[in-house]
This record gives sequence, structure tokens and C-alpha cells, in this order.
Amino acid sequence: MSRFIEQWILVFVWGMTLASLLFIPRDKYRNALTVFLFKQCITWLLGLLVVEWGWISYPVRLFWKVNATSFTFEYFVYPVICVFFMLYYPERRSGWTKLAYYAAFTSGIMIPEYIIQRYTKLIDYLHWTWYWSWISLFLTFALSRLFYVWYFKPVRMDKNKP
Repeated sequence: MSRFIEQWILVFVWGMTLASLLFIPRDKYRNALTVFLFKQCITWLLGLLVVEWGWISYPVRLFWKVNATSFTFEYFVYPVICVFFMLYYPERRSGWTKLAYYAAFTSGIMIPEYIIQRYTKLIDYLHWTWYWSWISLFLTFALSRLFYVWYFKPVRMDKNKP
């Protein structure tokens, strides 16, 4: 695929991701920003590790002189998707429903990533396969969920303190 088309794919992804931010409820901005920043920390670290260890490369990317990872996906797309994952998480559902929710979000990212990896130079798996991406995304969603529950847990007042 030509570099021109790959650049337009990045522009399209940025546009769609920016447009999706309009669907975050105003009263959930604080929660969304917290999740976004936490997920960025995770994807930044994992993205750097897999690139530096030579498992994945991103031949066509933004800021190619500064960073070998994909700024678009690692710093923007995955964190925004995680925001929606968290805001619409099925709190009061069964464990199977929650597991299916994790699997659906992870697979919903992996299908386009697999197509992009296969037909473009935006992602190049060197010593990596799609299932490692699936597992790492699943685990980062789980870690983000644990952080979210911990960070936004209800505060209980101590009755012994004045």
C-alpha cells in the first residue's frame, strides 16, 4: 500500500477518535481523563518495550524522528477506547457478561489491527503475533479496570474521627 494511503488512514483514525470524544458525557470528564492518562502510561511502557526488543515495528508513523512507537495508537486511540470501555462497563452484570465485555472490546481492537498489520506498513509484526496483541490488550483493560475501581472507590467516613 502506498505511503499516501497509509497517511490518510492515520488522518481518518485521528478524525474518528477525536469525534468519539464528543460522546463522553460531561459529568464523566474527570473519570474519562483519569482512565485516559492511566492507559497512556501502560501503553507507553509496553509500546516502548515491544519496539525496543524488536518484536514490533511501525514503519509509517507520526513523529518518526522522536519515537519508534506508534503515537497514534499507543498514546491516543487505545486510551480513548479504554475510556469508553470504562464508562460503559457492565457493573451489575454476571462474571460471564463482564468477561464477554472484555473479549468484545479486545477483539474489536484486534480485528482492525490485524487488517492494518496485514495490508499496510503502519504496523509490522517482527517477532509477534495477533494473539500476543490480544492478550496484552486484554490485560491492559483488566489493569485499567483495577486502577479505576481503586481510584474511584467510595470514601467511607471514619466514625471515630471528629
